[in-house]
Amino acid sequence: METTNSTASATLRTAVADAVERWKPQVQALAQEIHAHKEISFEEVRSAEAIAKLLEEGGFEVERGTGGLPTAFTASAGSGGLTVALCVEYDALPDIGHACGHNLIAGASVAAALALRPYADELGITLKAIGTPAEEHGGGKVLMLEQGAFDGVGLALMVHPVQDGLTYNPAGTSAQAVGRYKATFTGKAAHAAAAPHQGINAADAAVLSQVAIGLLRQQIPADHRIACFVAEAGHVTNIIPERAVVQFECRAFTLPEYEALLERVRRCFEGAALATGTTLAIEATEPLYEPLLQDDALAAHWTDAMHAFGKDTSRSSGLSGGSTDMGNISQVIPSLHPWLSIPGADVPIHSHAFAALANTPEAYGVMFEAATALAWTVAAAASTPAERERFTKAAYRRRTFTQEGTS
Repeated sequence: METTNSTASATLRTAVADAVERWKPQVQALAQEIHAHKEISFEEVRSAEAIAKLLEEGGFEVERGTGGLPTAFTASAGSGGLTVALCVEYDALPDIGHACGHNLIAGASVAAALALRPYADELGITLKAIGTPAEEHGGGKVLMLEQGAFDGVGLALMVHPVQDGLTYNPAGTSAQAVGRYKATFTGKAAHAAAAPHQGINAADAAVLSQVAIGLLRQQIPADHRIACFVAEAGHVTNIIPERAVVQFECRAFTLPEYEALLERVRRCFEGAALATGTTLAIEATEPLYEPLLQDDALAAHWTDAMHAFGKDTSRSSGLSGGSTDMGNISQVIPSLHPWLSIPGADVPIHSHAFAALANTPEAYGVMFEAATALAWTVAAAASTPAERERFTKAAYRRRTFTQEGTS
């Protein structure tokens, strides 16, 4: 369908909104179930299955275990020439549960998919709801991208809940690149009272690295981020610790800035090793999350939809920190990842208080508004000839390389 008739467009928008309304009881129950069960990265067995079953009830064909990940899935409907992916997230944070509101992300994408499915052929799209585990830690989308789960996709969409007051306009908003690592210092054990001079204290290296990183923070741009914690640094007081482990991450809004920051942080660890006489090994613990790119045309359609709900769409710089593996998708597929402000949520994400707010009537209210807006955005993009052509041509195809490095 390549409609430009405004009446037809308005008719379709009404039909899709009505469909979201019909699915509200089932989808809200699903989002509440996900919130209650707090399954962390790669362990989202119950959540993934509950989502897959509801999509099957809604007429989707579901492939489980997409990309070799047991808690991933792909639900498909329609057979049009433009393939649209709605990304579904459902992993919780360790200890504090759904303090990033992934139950709302899941609900919004699932409701949008269920509402769009009856109109997929009319719109000329192949509609996919892709279950992407391990966004918080593990980079599920990165792994699925590498394994072909997004092959042929021309545009990808999702929303993300945030605290109240942030812009509903995705234009100009982004998310940082982030890399996560483990730095291991190896020293030499010795009796802490009888022969401390014969030991090499790996815990001292961990302390020095933290001090160096703390001093470095004064010298980096305000939108860069470094975080770390000591995961291991000895076990009893009468043994000089021979092993210490520091987990750390670096974030910046561009890859060159990220790489420069990582190098400076690496030198903090190297200096600590040199000062204490320990040896140092640094290894990545997760795939690199790349910066987020918002597609301007999709952002414009989303903003138009937000106007219908009376939302403030003034431009802003968006979040000052935060990362998502949706960034990797957006680097190769035109994407939309707008913020979804929860009314009255005056607490930061990744807190116990935000986890509680993600399970309130206000949160579910904006979740369904977002679902409708996502569906309207897809319908508008599929119905605009120039955009449809661009998205069809942008369909993602993994690069394959020979041993000589040619594609």
